[in-house]
Amino acid sequence: MLAVVGPPLAQIMLRLSKNGSYCLLACLLLAWPGLRAQPKGSACAECAAWNAPQKPFRIYGNTYYVGPHGLSSILVTSGAGHVLLDGALPESARPIAASIRSLGFRMEDVKLIVNSHVHFDHAGGIAALQRASGARVVASPWSAAVMTKTGVGRDDPQYGTIPPIAKVARVELLRDGQTFRVGQLAITAHLTPGHTPGGTSWTWQSCEASRCLGIVYADSLAPISAAGFKFTSSRGAIQDFEKSFAFLRAAACDILLTTHPDASAFWARVEERQPMVDPDACRQLAGRAEEQLRRRIAVETGR
Repeated sequence: MLAVVGPPLAQIMLRLSKNGSYCLLACLLLAWPGLRAQPKGSACAECAAWNAPQKPFRIYGNTYYVGPHGLSSILVTSGAGHVLLDGALPESARPIAASIRSLGFRMEDVKLIVNSHVHFDHAGGIAALQRASGARVVASPWSAAVMTKTGVGRDDPQYGTIPPIAKVARVELLRDGQTFRVGQLAITAHLTPGHTPGGTSWTWQSCEASRCLGIVYADSLAPISAAGFKFTSSRGAIQDFEKSFAFLRAAACDILLTTHPDASAFWARVEERQPMVDPDACRQLAGRAEEQLRRRIAVETGR
């Protein structure tokens, strides 16, 4: 970004980021070519609340929250570059970039962008963030096809009710259990389908002094669909959920992060009404998701 805007503005922006002048910094980002053309606000009942401004902050160690208030976007940093998880809504790209900058990091140092699932509220900003950073984007084979070809998957349970995302120029395929490295940072992909066929959760370690904790960024596991879709008659759908529940129950999970912060009581933990570190949080999330699926199956089968 500094090379794009020129030395005088670059110096101003660097000073602003260090001084925490978040709002003014966001305004200056309007001139950034990679993020200049932004779509109008997404048309959904929850979108305004999801995209409400949120000051970025450190979660633990080298892990930071940089998303809007209702949609997680997570930055994991290293001296050799950074990883960004999820891009929230299309209109979230610009404030995510502003949040990264206000923490003192450069967008050009984001070397890898990864995704939980390809819905407009989690992948909508990825195309713009890739253009702004030049980062690699990696995704599951199903998600990569949606990102690069169609914008929305025809076999997505919510097909017909969700808008397509902007196509992403280059997406590399990942394998279940594959670890990606940026310098000393290592982040591992875990296929957790169900909510979408290509859903992916992510794990890594963050350290403070000599204390290292396992962090899980868990994909959505809610059995939500368009009218007429049945998980019970969609081949492999129930087994997909069960695989994902098994991952959550087995994961080394000291800190749980979720695509929608409220799904894991994240803000209560940030406000210290609940502990941030909870090794049982992933198992509890699996239990809640399994109960949601059980109720959905009962509706679909009538028993």
